[in-house]
Amino acid sequence: MRRAIVTGGAGFIGSHLVDRLVTEGWEVIVLDNMHTGQIENINPAATFIKVDVGNPDDFSKIPGDGVDVVFHLAAQSSGEASFDNPYVDFRTNAGGTLLMLEWCRQHAVKRFIYTSSMAVYGINSSEPLGEDDPCRPLSFYGAAKLASEGYCRLYDTLGLETTIIRPFNVYGSRQNLSNMKQGMASIYMAYLLRNEPIVVKGDLDRFRDQTHISDVVEGFMCCVDEPAAYGNTYNIATGRKTTVRSLIRSILLAAGREPADYTVQGAPGTPGDIFGCYADISKASNDLGWQPVTELNDGLREMYRYYSRSDT
Repeated sequence: MRRAIVTGGAGFIGSHLVDRLVTEGWEVIVLDNMHTGQIENINPAATFIKVDVGNPDDFSKIPGDGVDVVFHLAAQSSGEASFDNPYVDFRTNAGGTLLMLEWCRQHAVKRFIYTSSMAVYGINSSEPLGEDDPCRPLSFYGAAKLASEGYCRLYDTLGLETTIIRPFNVYGSRQNLSNMKQGMASIYMAYLLRNEPIVVKGDLDRFRDQTHISDVVEGFMCCVDEPAAYGNTYNIATGRKTTVRSLIRSILLAAGREPADYTVQGAPGTPGDIFGCYADISKASNDLGWQPVTELNDGLREMYRYYSRSDT
């Protein structure tokens, strides 16, 4: 049986990845400090160890024998929140990644898959964004993610086989609806589920590349055993623009609400925000044989059904 470590495995993306690994017969160890993770997200077939990967003293808790791959997702995941305490963001994101990479080197773990972010691109004149385009992050979060990518490339030269995944605006079930500083779809849906006016920070014509959680998990799985992915970076997205205006409309329709009758309020933009970005996904398609399959309206209907029947 193959053995994987998933850091941040009690969180949104990490818990879905754990479920997929368990389904495919992997032994999975979940590492999470539970600052934002939820115990109910952790698959009961996985082994859970409470670890803060930003704290060197916690690494003695991690079993180092027979680990085939580390999926590193543990992070402070909000660009807006990174301005509240830049050092905490750095310690969690860049510091935690460096410590995890070094742990892999010391324990002869050869495969390391890192979850970066579209935030590394920042302001960029290219449309759509390709992996080789310049990175000019506008938030402390994006800067720490880019620094982490640099550490991954350095450890490639030290014998690790690393892959960097850059997901674009992931949405779906298990997103934390109480976090109003991360995730466009989840923020707007949280307002809707509370029957409150939807507050939009910034222009309604801003656009993003909204990517369903199932497609992101598939992207991870496609690169695990693919030699072309070693030492490489991939956008995981849809390759399509979705404006804030159309996203809100789709969320309301998914909930059976009439968009024209629902109140949407404007508010000032957030620090480090960009007007728009979407991805060139041809590299992931060519190297990994990966393609997104979930249409936005279908994904939002599934997400709304999940939260409608939960206590969230």
